[in-house]
Amino acid sequence: MPGNRNVLLYLIIGVLIVAVGALGYNLYKAKQEPEGLQINVGPDGLKIKTK
Repeated sequence: MPGNRNVLLYLIIGVLIVAVGALGYNLYKAKQEPEGLQINVGPDGLKIKTK
């Protein structure tokens, strides 16, 4: 039985590491500015920027 507990512990730690990595990657991608075309309409008129 002690061998099964070690395998389960390693499995849980592995799943947690993968989950933290996936969340970190998603946060990194969300913070980046999107590429493409940006259109702003404001009091100064229409502004179009390409990125």
